[in-house]
Amino acid sequence: MADKLFIFDTTLRDGEQVPGCQLNTIEKIEVARALEALGVDVIEAGFPVSSPGDFNSVRELSKAVTWPTICALTRAVEKDIEVAADALKYARKKRIHTGIGVSEYHIYNKLKSDPEEILERAVAAVKYARRFVDDVEFYAEDAGRADNAFLARVVEAVVRAGATVVNIPDTTGYCLPGEYGAKIKYLMEHADGIHKAVISTHCHNDLGMATANTLAGVLNGARQVEVTINGIGERAGNTSLEEVVMTLRCHKDIDIDTDINTQRIIEVSRMVSNLMNMPVQPNKAIVGRNAFAHSSGIHQDGVLKNRETYEIIDPKDVGLEDSAIVLTARSGRAALKHRLELLGFVPEQDELDKIYAEFLKLADKKKDIRDEDLLQLAGDTTGRGTQGKIRVKRLQVLSGTVIPAAVVVLDIGGTEFTASATGNGPVDAAVTAIKSLIDRKVIIQEFLIQAMTKGSDDVGRVHVQIHQVDTHHVVHGFAANTDVVRAAVEAFVDGLNKLMNKEE
Repeated sequence: MADKLFIFDTTLRDGEQVPGCQLNTIEKIEVARALEALGVDVIEAGFPVSSPGDFNSVRELSKAVTWPTICALTRAVEKDIEVAADALKYARKKRIHTGIGVSEYHIYNKLKSDPEEILERAVAAVKYARRFVDDVEFYAEDAGRADNAFLARVVEAVVRAGATVVNIPDTTGYCLPGEYGAKIKYLMEHADGIHKAVISTHCHNDLGMATANTLAGVLNGARQVEVTINGIGERAGNTSLEEVVMTLRCHKDIDIDTDINTQRIIEVSRMVSNLMNMPVQPNKAIVGRNAFAHSSGIHQDGVLKNRETYEIIDPKDVGLEDSAIVLTARSGRAALKHRLELLGFVPEQDELDKIYAEFLKLADKKKDIRDEDLLQLAGDTTGRGTQGKIRVKRLQVLSGTVIPAAVVVLDIGGTEFTASATGNGPVDAAVTAIKSLIDRKVIIQEFLIQAMTKGSDDVGRVHVQIHQVDTHHVVHGFAANTDVVRAAVEAFVDGLNKLMNKEE
């Protein structure tokens, strides 16, 4: 039977320290319940002494979830610990997470102290926390840069004082994987009594090695990992929950696993991204928009023949319906044929060759190839594949010194509809007009404009992320045009059509 690895999620504490990503209590409860459904073992809910809002969040989260342990952060200060204990009053399973800096940088520069005093304060904090709760975690801040011999003394002392978990943070993301793994191994071999506690990792991503360092720690004896959804967190972020979990699922020979329900990963990733208004980079491992997208002809051909040719994870295992075969100028005939067949066309080889030649010309110009483009290339004159789709027929906007306004004419399933509206700008006015013509409540959660070349006559590429409120479907719309207002409107319509496809 595989060893159990405990997942300590700090999205709502360390993750929320990202500037501009703060959540209110209701939003935190929503995330906490999602983390509970995901299967995390511990939720670090906040730093109660830091503000009344954090105190209230920890208290309310304690009431809202059942199975995970609720953890509250403190410094090695009695007042901090008392406030944390009060905030955890209603938690079914509670933990106080206290600690102090142990590297020379922290001991001498930050704390203006010496190693012996730090040792005394660490022990005192753990003993005091044990007066309030049975589960006490001690963090040895900046352990990544600490002297191993002194660190071992600290670990021995806090375990003897009653710590049930000892956290060995690479606070600055400084360590190399081999170095961090060796540090955990040294502690396992030299700190007396260490096996009475669970050793935890807490790695930051300043040099891009948070996940690698975390796994090095696990392979050398750590059995708790401190992680965040999407790897968010202070500075360059924390270790990504989804990366650690899926690495262990892929490498079954490691014989260490978690209780995470991986099919909920995408759902929780998108929730956190939306609530914190922090887009996930497209090439982010596991949860990025392109993580399961293939645009190279060689890759597309391989995946269509056998998914495992280029994918080590089944998209369904993390909550996606399937891989994405993205048609670009680098796509081959196999991908084009696959998409045409999904649209109901099964071309002969000579027909495919002709369509492919025209496809390459279009792909060089257009960048984004839609199903409608393929239908046109295939000579579909029946209208099949376009029924019910929304198209922008005409767009007129006013802005500048007057109140921004827009008139939009849409073709919806072959019938023209016209609407007008005002807004905060021409894009807002046009989007408001379109919303008045569609029978669904949608919210634009992300709006990005990117110049594709240079100059004032450049083509602007617009990306919008749209959330449908009642179904919680999230889609991405894209468009490109020298008129960025037109591109924005077409990107919004592209997203609406994708929402309609989800319902078919």
